[in-house]
Amino acid sequence: MIKKSMSIGKNQLSSIWVNENNCKVIQVIDQRKLPHHLVIMSLKTLDDVLFAINEMVVRGAPLIGVTAAFGMYLAAVKAGKQDGNENWLEEAAKKLQNTRPTAVDLFKAVERQKTSISQVNTKEGKITASFETACAIRQESIEVCENIGLNGLKIIEEISKRNSGGTVNILTHCNAGWLAAVKYGTALAPVYLANDCGIKVHVWVDETRPRNQGATLTAWELLNHGVPNTVIADNTGGHLMQHGMVDMVIVGTDRTTRQGDVANKIGTYLKALAAKDNGIPFYVAAPSSSIDFTLKDGLKEIVIEQRSQDEVKYISGMNYGRLRKVLLTSEKSKAANYGFDVTPARLVSALITERGICPANEKEILGLFPEYDT
Repeated sequence: MIKKSMSIGKNQLSSIWVNENNCKVIQVIDQRKLPHHLVIMSLKTLDDVLFAINEMVVRGAPLIGVTAAFGMYLAAVKAGKQDGNENWLEEAAKKLQNTRPTAVDLFKAVERQKTSISQVNTKEGKITASFETACAIRQESIEVCENIGLNGLKIIEEISKRNSGGTVNILTHCNAGWLAAVKYGTALAPVYLANDCGIKVHVWVDETRPRNQGATLTAWELLNHGVPNTVIADNTGGHLMQHGMVDMVIVGTDRTTRQGDVANKIGTYLKALAAKDNGIPFYVAAPSSSIDFTLKDGLKEIVIEQRSQDEVKYISGMNYGRLRKVLLTSEKSKAANYGFDVTPARLVSALITERGICPANEKEILGLFPEYDT
C-alpha cells in the first residue's frame, strides 16, 4: 500500500485499473482513507479482493462488480500455477458472492466470469479469458455511466430553464460518483456534465451515516471537480425540501427490481418520502448492471446486508494529523446497522439508465431492455 500523488479536477481519475507494469496486479483507491489521504492499494490475490470488498476499500455497486470480476481473474492466475484443485472456479465465485449480498452487480460479474472461464479448456486460456472479461466489464461500466450522464443532463437542463438560469439545487445520498463506479459515476455523472456545460448547480450532500460516504467521498469528488456543494446532516433534507431549497433528488442504486423498487444506501427511503410530500422529483441513476430482472418485489425479495455494530458506535476522522477512530456511544450500547433500505417504485419519479429515462414500472423498464422480457 503506497501513497501516490495523482492529478484531480476535470481530468477524471479512475477508481480501479490494471498496473501498467504488471497485468497481474490490480490497483484501487483505498476509499477508507479519503478525503484526508489519497492511498493506492494493490490487489494481487483473490484474498486481497475479498478484503477490499468486505472492508469497503472499494464501495459502490458498479465498482464492486468490476472489482469482483478482477477477483475472478486473480483466482484464475493462481489456479494456473497449481495442480489438483478442480473446484477453484466455484470456490472463488462463492467467496466473492458471500462478501456483499445486496448489490447485484457483483453477482452478475461473477456469473459472467464463470461462463467465460468455463468455455476455455487450457489453464492459460482461462487466464486470458478471465482477464479480457474483467477488462470488458470495466470498459462497459465506463460507457454506461457516460450515457447515464448524458441522459440525466437533460433533466438538469430543463430545471435550469424553469429557474431562468438560476442555480439548480440537487440533493444526493451516499456516494454515486466515479469512486463508486470506474469513471463518471451514476448519480453524479449528470451533475458533472451540467457543471462542465456552464449550468449553475449546487449539491446538498447527505453525510450518510454510519460510514459517511457523502461527507468523505461525494463532497471530496465534487470539491475537486469544482462543483459547489454543502455537506448536511442526514436529517436535514426534509427541512430543505419544505423551504424550497431542493429542485431535485438523485441517488444511485445497488439493486433495482424489474418493477422499479430500488435498494440503495440506508436512509434513501426517507429522502424519497420527503421528496414525495413536497412535490420534488426523485430520480434514480440505474445502470442496467444494477437492475435485477429476476426480482419483482423489492421489500420481500432483496436481501438487506447487516453490518457490524461498530460502524454505528465508532466514527473515524482526522485528529492532529492522524486518522483516528473514536467511540460515540456508551461502550455497552448495542447498535443495529442495516446497510440498505428499499424505496418502493411509487416514490421514484423516473429511472435514468444508459438507454434513456423511464418511469419506475415493469412495462417501461422492459421497454428499454426488451431482451429481459421473459
